[in-house]
Amino acid sequence: MRINHNISALNAWRSITNTQYSMGKTLERLSSGLRINRAGDDAAGLAISEKMRGQIKGLNMAVKNAQDAISLIQTAEGALNEVHSILQRMRELAVQASSDTNTDVDRAQIQKEVDQLVEELNRISRTTEFNTKKLLDGSIKGYRTSADMKVVTGGNLSVQISNVSSLSSITQSATYVIEVGNFDGNATLDVRVVQITTDASSPTETNVTFGAGAVTVDGGKIKITWDSSFDYAINGDATSLPKDEIIDSAVVRVEGVNTTNDQLIFQIGSNEGHNMFTGIDEMSAKALGVQGLDVSDQNSAERSIMIVDAAIHRVSTARAKLGAIQNRLEHTISNLGVASENLTAAESRIRDADMAKEMMAFTKQQILLQSAMSMLAQANAIPQNVLQLMR
Repeated sequence: MRINHNISALNAWRSITNTQYSMGKTLERLSSGLRINRAGDDAAGLAISEKMRGQIKGLNMAVKNAQDAISLIQTAEGALNEVHSILQRMRELAVQASSDTNTDVDRAQIQKEVDQLVEELNRISRTTEFNTKKLLDGSIKGYRTSADMKVVTGGNLSVQISNVSSLSSITQSATYVIEVGNFDGNATLDVRVVQITTDASSPTETNVTFGAGAVTVDGGKIKITWDSSFDYAINGDATSLPKDEIIDSAVVRVEGVNTTNDQLIFQIGSNEGHNMFTGIDEMSAKALGVQGLDVSDQNSAERSIMIVDAAIHRVSTARAKLGAIQNRLEHTISNLGVASENLTAAESRIRDADMAKEMMAFTKQQILLQSAMSMLAQANAIPQNVLQLMR
């Protein structure tokens, strides 16, 4: 029998140490609710779960971004509701002034109200904002913008999209729809679709409906020229296109274009590139074509009805677009919620502790610790038997 080294006691002590270490780990998991509390617990699991946590936080913030975007859209749409009401009243006044049952004095009174309504349109366009960001003053480029048109020698019509910045600012494919109409309320007579590829220096033209056309780059701008052998309505009279005359009546609708600092960008995802672009048209009286609306005589008042109708249509189009964007954002929020929920479940399986499993382990460790303590006491008593040999 040896007394310098009590191997049985050392064995019991080692078991106690191991059990206490395991019990400490289990207590830590039970206290924190996490299976992984430090990298040493599961190095690979920690790295994977941290990446998932970043995605989850990004998805949750994207939901907030989409909700804020809806608030912005609703602010703009609420202002456009008032614009619609004003335009409807202006149309009502134009119809009233069109009747010769009114005297010139009566029409002068009607004109005063029309002028005030025009001023209110300009005020709404100038002051409507969300988080100090102007919404309807044209600072946020919409898909529709004006362009100068000039009939050049030979009767060809050219349109230069002067308020798209430079071609270098176009970072993705874009479609430009050239609508030939005028701000006097005449219906669109021609539609020209120009597809700008990612190589903006080589634009291509599609859907040519009238004669041969050409797309060129002129001074950093996109220039479209095509044959003018079709009638163009000016103030309701169908005439041929006048030559060498600037016509401020082209409307350019830009679809899907991403230019720098001219559209709203909503971050609606957790990663780079998960965003959507939109714009809001300018809604001033000039942009709507009702600046200086005249109802002072029967002819002008009757023509004003058509002008206001065109403005109402434009506002209706803008509101419909905003409504579609809001619906899209609502679907986005639902989709983000599902993605966040499922990714959280996956992260939880890696990171969170199974409390029932840990309680079973803790109970086992308690029993093993008590048993080992008892065996250590027994092992410590064994060397005392040596004293029996000394009697």
